[in-house]
Amino acid sequence: MPGIDECLLEAMRLPGARGAALVDWTSGLALGTVGEAPGGDHETTAAEAAELARLAAEHGAFAAGGAEDGRPPVEDVIVSNHDSYHLLRFVDTSFDSSVFLHLWLGREEGNLALARIRLGDMASRLVLG
Repeated sequence: MPGIDECLLEAMRLPGARGAALVDWTSGLALGTVGEAPGGDHETTAAEAAELARLAAEHGAFAAGGAEDGRPPVEDVIVSNHDSYHLLRFVDTSFDSSVFLHLWLGREEGNLALARIRLGDMASRLVLG
């Protein structure tokens, strides 16, 4: 089972990957980063992505059935712009499930469907601690 660094390096092997991070969505802190960051700053990107993740996770309109089982109520969030995709994949953890993987993909080279499947697999195998 991969740790943070191994997981992020695996994410960077996806076609079109520009950068990846593991972020705590309650604090906005990056727990690990690799590759480029949109705007050039991983910490700023982590804080901004955490705001989006928190918004999605804490609003009932996006939570199918709630999170009574301890898992994050949202599986992932996808944001697209003119040249890239941002995929935020929530990670189910043994403690408070307040982290997500953020993958930044180039739109021309990236395959959003493949990235979503692979990131979900990585999130399920990620070992934190």
